Amino acid sequence: MKKRMLPLLLSLSLLTGCAVGAVSPVDPVPPPTGSLEPVTPVGNAPHPVGAALCLSEGLGDAYSAFALELLRQSRAEGENTLLSPLSVTLALGMTANGADGETLEQFAAALGMGRDALNSLCARFLADYRDLGGSTESILLNSLWADPDLALNDPFVLRCQDPYGAQLFKADLHSPATVQALNDWVSDATQGMIPTLLDKFDDDALLALVNAIYLKNRFETPFPEPHSEWTIDFRNADGTLSQPRGMSAERAMTYLSREDAQGVVLPYDDGRLGLMLLLPDEGTPLTDCLAAWDGATLSGLLSGREEKRVDLVMPKFKAEWSGSLTGPLMSMGLTHAFDPDRADFSLMGHGPKDEPLYIGDVIHKTAFEVNEKGTEAAAVTAVIMEAASAMPPQDLIVLRFDRPFVYGIVDLELGVPLFLGTMEHMD
Repeated sequence: MKKRMLPLLLSLSLLTGCAVGAVSPVDPVPPPTGSLEPVTPVGNAPHPVGAALCLSEGLGDAYSAFALELLRQSRAEGENTLLSPLSVTLALGMTANGADGETLEQFAAALGMGRDALNSLCARFLADYRDLGGSTESILLNSLWADPDLALNDPFVLRCQDPYGAQLFKADLHSPATVQALNDWVSDATQGMIPTLLDKFDDDALLALVNAIYLKNRFETPFPEPHSEWTIDFRNADGTLSQPRGMSAERAMTYLSREDAQGVVLPYDDGRLGLMLLLPDEGTPLTDCLAAWDGATLSGLLSGREEKRVDLVMPKFKAEWSGSLTGPLMSMGLTHAFDPDRADFSLMGHGPKDEPLYIGDVIHKTAFEVNEKGTEAAAVTAVIMEAASAMPPQDLIVLRFDRPFVYGIVDLELGVPLFLGTMEHMD
């Protein structure tokens, strides 16, 4: 029997920054244009977690451990890497709601938490990041797009509605009107930053689950605008030199340090998130530095932060990354989900001829930009389902980000990363 493909497009997220002038509130994203209307399944979520917003002890560190291991498994030494563990976790959280048996156990092992804890963590993220202060604009939305041929289980849909708030749309996925409606939803949700998600669905596609995140941030204290463009010498991982445009500031900053690295956090004006920059000590390879970190490293760094006077020089940069996370996730123990003979997504549903489902691929794409005013970053995750220098003065810390470093967007309250990457070479 021919196996049918079930693409499950699972997390589209966009974070933007560098706002200029007054920031207007973000308008709610309307339902798709045309005749599509959300469908409401009957019943209650089997395990309601929408109110479970308390982050239990160790849950943040488990999430950070997953983020760090995913970075290590995805990274090619000497190459730039950029992931959004927030996007991937939301995607896998929705997927895990359809898993059962040993497949579900492997989700728990890979993510460091059971399904209920994972849903609670995602509920906390969704609630907190929809209500950020300062000039931050934010949108976090989820939707399910189901072909009429798919036998979709109502309990699974309800688990995606609480806590994920996902709307369910039923329509012929192969109709150009449905594709246009989905692309319009994506464009609206990302404020036009990602105008389309896809040109068409695969012939055997039955379901798409889409998560959209939009954040627009400014630094609490922007960098001074230079009178003219200037460059810094950046020593790439392969020993070559690049000359990216630079920016600098000397002032009191939030300083981070541990035995193998030091850095800063540049808070955004929402008082919750910030840009983290970590520079391994001279002579410490980035690989060795990352290998020594565990789930508590990031929270420990952030909880131990202190105000110091810092002379900071760093590059302006743009980074992009795209690739499959199938290999990294399988290396982290999530193997059954990708095996058509062993995957158990029976709680999600099945094909029109009772075919079982499995993950065919997990695709992740990201982009990031930083300048004097703030940061701009974007990430897309798709889970494809198928059926069957001189010494400084003592009171001044000099940091020159002129060689490979780690960076990311972090939550200063929970001590966890939303984006995490390595800058190892610059054009």
